[in-house]
Amino acid sequence: MIRRAVAADADTLSRLAVTTFFETFVDGFGIPYPPADRDAYIAEKLAAAVFAGRIADPAFGVWVAEHDGEAVGFAVAGPNGLPHADARDGDLELKQLYLTRAVQGLGLGGRLFETTLAWMEAQAPGAIWIGVWSGNLKAQRLYQALGFEKAGGYQFRVGSWLDDELILRRTGR
Repeated sequence: MIRRAVAADADTLSRLAVTTFFETFVDGFGIPYPPADRDAYIAEKLAAAVFAGRIADPAFGVWVAEHDGEAVGFAVAGPNGLPHADARDGDLELKQLYLTRAVQGLGLGGRLFETTLAWMEAQAPGAIWIGVWSGNLKAQRLYQALGFEKAGGYQFRVGSWLDDELILRRTGR
């Protein structure tokens, strides 16, 4: 089941964000983030207060994916913050979309993405942007199959560590 997040979900979303961060980037891709950088990133970007703020802000859409009554994933979309010269006010960005490893392959990710994308398309006539880690080829192929094109790159900060990210954009729907 995919549903809009409510204020009471902030702590759960924070825990899911930390779990999926480790499953995806530390364990999955083996990125050797120094512990101090991981801790700084988690405190700044994945804290319950961050999720509470986004849930309360009407400019953001936040969703929870549930399986067997348990929260197992989430998505966040909102105003585009990616550093690109063609970005315009009103453009939106898929900021996060993660599922726990245990439920990947069940179709929840696709439904979560479709739900989030439909919300973004209904909110703004402009471009939709996605930042994706340069080493995540599977995600890049998926987004490209859905009409997103590479528009540039930037460095994503995890503490003082810098990840090379691609900027993808979809225009004209």
